[in-house]
Amino acid sequence: MGKTLYKIRQGRIISGVCLGLSEYLNLDVNVIRLLVVIFSCTGGVGLIAYIAAAILLPEKES
Repeated sequence: MGKTLYKIRQGRIISGVCLGLSEYLNLDVNVIRLLVVIFSCTGGVGLIAYIAAAILLPEKES
């Protein structure tokens, strides 16, 4: 079975999307958060993607 992308409640700041994405991609969460901020400031694509992910992604059960 492959990896699944989830929101993670433990250690989240807003909704857990960046934390879940960092676990999925095996990257540091701060790198993901920085990329979201950069993409949000350059046209708003990051903000739209973040909101969509916060609504659509399931939450990981602990």
